[in-house]
Formats: sequence, C-alpha cells, structure tokens
Amino acid sequence: MSIPSHLYSYLDQRGTQYEICTHEHSRSSAETARSAHVPASQLAKSVILQDDDGCVMAVLPADRVLMVGEFSRLAGRYRLRLADEDRIASLFEDCERGAVPPVGMAWGIPTLVDDELESNEVVYMEVGDHEQLLRMSREQFHELMRAQPHGNFSKSPMH
Repeated sequence: MSIPSHLYSYLDQRGTQYEICTHEHSRSSAETARSAHVPASQLAKSVILQDDDGCVMAVLPADRVLMVGEFSRLAGRYRLRLADEDRIASLFEDCERGAVPPVGMAWGIPTLVDDELESNEVVYMEVGDHEQLLRMSREQFHELMRAQPHGNFSKSPMH
C-alpha cells in the first residue's frame, strides 16, 4: 500500500523529509517495533479518543500508555473515551484498520503530542498500513508537530 493521499499531501505541502522503512506485517505497535527492529520508545503511536464534540488524537511513544485524565485536562475535553474501531475506520478510510498515522492534522483531527517523543534522535510512525513506517529526524518531527499542543500525558506501563 502506498502512503495515504491525506498524509502524503500534508507532508509534501510542508516539505517534510522522511524515509520509508518496510517491515514484516504486524498487528500492534509493540509488534511493529519488534518486526521493524526499532526501539518502541522511538515509534509514535496514535490513540483516538472521542466525546460528543468529535474525535481527538493523542500521539505518544509505543512503549508508553495514555493517561486519559491528563490528556483530557490538556485538551480541555472532560468526557473523552477511546473511540471504537468502526469510528476510527470511518475517519481513516484510506488506512488499514489499526494502522492510523499519528498525524491527525492531515485528516482535520485535533492532535496533541506527548513530550516524550521529542527526546528521540529519530521518530518512526505508521504510514497507514501494517508493513511500512516513516522515519524522520527529531528536527523534522518537531517541525511537523510544532503547531500542535504538547504535554506530558503518557506513562510507563510499569507504574
């Protein structure tokens, strides 16, 4: 599968530089990191939440879990819950189920970025299928996400 047109256009319009890396088919972000041989801390995953006002995307490292309360506070939306798979599929029709790129802005979805991702030299992200990742430098990722709200809303699953 090629890069979804929404994502390709968004990256192209901003002059974002990236590489495409292929990997074995995977079903989760943790499996993606393993099959692509990249640290899960460098893989940006997306979590879609919804409330009566619509959907919002949290972008965080694949090795961390979303703190919904912190995220809701930062987003100023207090009735957020995880969006169901059918809702997500209808928003991201040009992506395979479960492979949502962490660039909600390309689909007009408000996107908030966890500060943990900014500490990486390199950031990887789903492309919209289960066999490719985008690889970009910290500078390119920062530039891509510069206009999005940032904050601390993830934690290690051990805590």
